[in-house]
Amino acid sequence: MTRPDHPLPRRAVIRGAGLGLIAGALTSAPPARADDAEASEIWSGEYWARKGDVPLWMFRKRLGAPRAGEPARPIVFFVHGSSVTSRAFDLHVPGKGEYSIMNEFARYGFDCWTMDHENYGKSGRTSGNADIASGVEDLKAAAAVLVRETGQNRCSFIGESSGALRAGAYAMAAPERINRLVLAAFTYKGTGSPTLAKRAEQVEYYRAHNMRKRDRDMIRSIATRDKPGTSDLAAVEALADVELQFGDQVPTGTYLDMTANLPVVQPERVLAPVLLVRGEYDGIATVADIEEFFDKLPNGDRQFVILPGTAHSVTLAINRQLFWHVARSFLNMPSPMAT
Repeated sequence: MTRPDHPLPRRAVIRGAGLGLIAGALTSAPPARADDAEASEIWSGEYWARKGDVPLWMFRKRLGAPRAGEPARPIVFFVHGSSVTSRAFDLHVPGKGEYSIMNEFARYGFDCWTMDHENYGKSGRTSGNADIASGVEDLKAAAAVLVRETGQNRCSFIGESSGALRAGAYAMAAPERINRLVLAAFTYKGTGSPTLAKRAEQVEYYRAHNMRKRDRDMIRSIATRDKPGTSDLAAVEALADVELQFGDQVPTGTYLDMTANLPVVQPERVLAPVLLVRGEYDGIATVADIEEFFDKLPNGDRQFVILPGTAHSVTLAINRQLFWHVARSFLNMPSPMAT
């Protein structure tokens, strides 16, 4: 195994046109930005967590380098899905505007973190299949780095697709670590999902193999399988370019979980405030599937938003700014007064 080369240094269902209603709930201002030029530039850093013998690569972006004694900034941790690495959250598409959600949220005043899960990207390779349970252990290892580097014991999570399953499962395992959860392109039981029905045709392959092919065509299909035109093909090609540097194989674990083991997140055990985000054309889960999960969440601080003109990948969407808006609004929601 290659050693790391960096030091360890109320119920509201809001659909489509109702997005503007969320803005009215945003009564707390985003964290203040520093005035000096250096602190107004986006700084980035690499870190390593360890899960036993497995090195896990972590990445961080924020305005200005960390300084001793500075006020704490709210942390948001981005959790990637089955077929991509954390590069999906820091994508650069020349001539197409901002695609890095980490850049955008850093400008909002957040301390932004992400990681490559086991067997993805720069993280260590093992004989495992990197299923949801493994992802939870990855996030536990990452939490130790967050505490060490920021002094904070809690943070918010934004997960997309199986990254939302990882984040939700982690929230069950470590509720004391969670501020708020944004679960995008999430699936609960998968009932009526055309994507999962098609994927289930290969379930025996997933049982027998820990890796599957993930070539350029497969990456393209993430943005085209539900509703072509909801993502810019230039962004899809840019994502494929950065992903294929890590090869054309990714683990099968999350695919197996999503075709044979759902539900992997029990809503009754997710105690944090939750925002569920679904693209209008997403084929991974029906509205009814998400509504059933939503109805069982115990925290009254919860929202379900459907993004118009958007399919499965909200981070790659032409309408990605809608996702930024609802996620930022939810993360900045003021604490409710006790009644």
